[in-house]
Amino acid sequence: MPGFGYFDRRTALRGGAAAAASVALTSALAGTSSAQPAAPGSSSIVTGYRELQTGINRPSAERTAALANLDRVAKAYHDSMTVGDGPLWKDLPLGPGSDFTTSMYARLRAIAVNWGTPGGALAADPAVLARIKGALELLYTSDQYSEKTAEIGNWYTYEIGVPLYLLHILATVADELTQDELAKYLKPVLKFSGNPNLRTNNPSVVETGANRADKSTISIVSGAMLGDAERIERGVGAFTDVEGGGAASVIAKLHRAAGDGFHTDGSFLQHDSVPYPGHYGIILLTAVASAIHVTKGTEFELPADVRDAAYALVSDTFAPFVYAGALMESVRGRFLSRQGESAHDIGHQLTGAVVLLARSASGKRKEELGGLAAKWITEDTFAPYLKIPDPERFAPGPDLVGIPGIEFAQELLATKVRATPTVATHRVFGQQDRMVHITEGWSASLGVASTRISRYESINSMNLHGWYVGDGSLYLFLPKAKGHFTDAYWPTVDPLLLPGTTAKSGPTPKLESVPLTGKDHCGGVRWNARHGAHALDFVSQDGTLTAKKSWFFTPAGVVCLGAGITDSSGERVRTTIENRNLGENGTGVLLADGHLVEGSESLRRKRWLHLERVGGYVLLDDAEVTALREDRTGTWRDIDKGANTKGTTVPYTRRYQKLVIEHGTKPSNASYAYAVLPTASVPQTIASAWSWRVRSNTATAQAVRLWDATLLANFFAAGSVDEVSVSGPASVALGRTGNGWQLAVSDPTQRQEVLRVTVRRKTFEVPVKDTFGATQIVRV
Repeated sequence: MPGFGYFDRRTALRGGAAAAASVALTSALAGTSSAQPAAPGSSSIVTGYRELQTGINRPSAERTAALANLDRVAKAYHDSMTVGDGPLWKDLPLGPGSDFTTSMYARLRAIAVNWGTPGGALAADPAVLARIKGALELLYTSDQYSEKTAEIGNWYTYEIGVPLYLLHILATVADELTQDELAKYLKPVLKFSGNPNLRTNNPSVVETGANRADKSTISIVSGAMLGDAERIERGVGAFTDVEGGGAASVIAKLHRAAGDGFHTDGSFLQHDSVPYPGHYGIILLTAVASAIHVTKGTEFELPADVRDAAYALVSDTFAPFVYAGALMESVRGRFLSRQGESAHDIGHQLTGAVVLLARSASGKRKEELGGLAAKWITEDTFAPYLKIPDPERFAPGPDLVGIPGIEFAQELLATKVRATPTVATHRVFGQQDRMVHITEGWSASLGVASTRISRYESINSMNLHGWYVGDGSLYLFLPKAKGHFTDAYWPTVDPLLLPGTTAKSGPTPKLESVPLTGKDHCGGVRWNARHGAHALDFVSQDGTLTAKKSWFFTPAGVVCLGAGITDSSGERVRTTIENRNLGENGTGVLLADGHLVEGSESLRRKRWLHLERVGGYVLLDDAEVTALREDRTGTWRDIDKGANTKGTTVPYTRRYQKLVIEHGTKPSNASYAYAVLPTASVPQTIASAWSWRVRSNTATAQAVRLWDATLLANFFAAGSVDEVSVSGPASVALGRTGNGWQLAVSDPTQRQEVLRVTVRRKTFEVPVKDTFGATQIVRV
């Protein structure tokens, strides 16, 4: 069962077994002469932490099914485990700096939690308990993880990864350990995570974001297990960086363009330049939710302002990037390549964190959080939150079946909470160079990059085909394809032809950790909840290919313009309109001006195309388009070879429909113009020609005029389109509102102080300094 060796950080919230009797710290500390009084409230903390691993024993058919899955996995691990002088499992060798240490503790955790689960296959078996204790002792005495162990390899394994697993195990079996045993096994935790504010292997590094939140939780729980009030308090204080004066607070809003943590416009960054609401942000939220849960009602309870700030983050930072219960690819960083963390997996973790937050909230906040969780649970029909039939597919690692998440969610749903309705939204997150466009039927987001935000992240041997995910990828989320990106998309898609990108045929650039671009211009303007414009001054990673790219978002679809496409490499240059995963042996009729397209075909002078169950495409110039339907095979190991995350070598085959504009070799000032109409019918596709007019498509300005005369324009330099002129790079929208004419302006470069915009011979000076690309409104 190779999938269950992966490390999945979701464990801090959701466990894989049903509830056992609550553990009382005082009883865990009893049984030796060295027992000392526990810190007041610490017993409650450990009890709460056990609930996060084992649930609340709320019976249901879903819990029964989840427990059966856990039984299967835990029993397989137990039966294959040998407790002696050698390794616990033959495929996980012991040794200093072992890449397999995390997996050892992950497997032992599954066994331990199942042992403590009423009705579990291993429940209350004294022989199993003896083997668990023997395994803990072996891992400690062999210095696989002890205070004598040296950090070799990835610091995270020692300071966060293994400590979390160990705390899960200890919380489950603490009643059966003496105080001396408990203190002994926690010695390496105190060594490697002694100060939650700093990196142990490099104390000059101040912990930030998700890493700080995880360490804070570790400090609180380990302190509670040891009855150490000072350690608990230090963990609580670390969330807001009490010792550092708040500089690294995990909930503070940063008013700057980069840096780990949450930002004033709702952005969240990790590793300084990677948009990460879809992983590290959720890890952070999970840790805060866990800490709120375990400290509630104790003298260590997180302050009210911290709890309120955490509640507010959900709708501001996370909810905009959730579609049908899954996180959008544009904010998942390198983890989109991980088999054990699909968009739906991480969506499940977010839902679980929000459900847990709702349990501690009250009033309007409780309604808001509960409504969002209910919405995501209701809409996720591809990977139902309450039903995980195959834990190896959706949740490999310690979060095997999500029993606590299921139980808490059913408890919430039983209150008849009203699911939050979908509301049209267009938001620009300039501090992470991301945007989201939400309609009642479909949603979209862009993967773009700049001098501020990286093209991609490829570290720890992950995201090995991620070369172009930040080069203008247009991600579409459709109601009839909720599993599009989860269904083996990343190991099978042609990574050179991602929708929305303009790229060369090869060879691919050298993978870097977090490569930035040499261009500042990346951002856009919000006109209203249903319209907006976004622009990218694009340059390839090797610097040979350049282009000016724009996307204009409307309720009906996205108008895509490109100009100034120039390349000196001699490779074929192509812009991808579509590269749609049709599934295994997928079908779907493709029409071009009413003509049936099959296999591979070159389409010339066509005006519209339509792909069954997907939508329409309108060609706004005389581009040469290649249509190709092909089966592609790949493995998750191809794109993730990480020591604790690597995918399987099982081959997956998926069918794709490609639509590609050919620019030839060494193009000079080439262009494209097309519209993507998600969910549109054939008649709607044909009729869409009346929805907009392209007013400019040059390397200086790209603009469209909507049916109601609203102008959406991106300027890459000073210039004019129709009645609007600008003094420099800008995104602009001009139109009528209920209060008359209105002008919306932003600075996508985030470099300028003032933009001068002239409308009908009247000039407006718009201050844009320190607005980080946010839209500024002017009454005309």
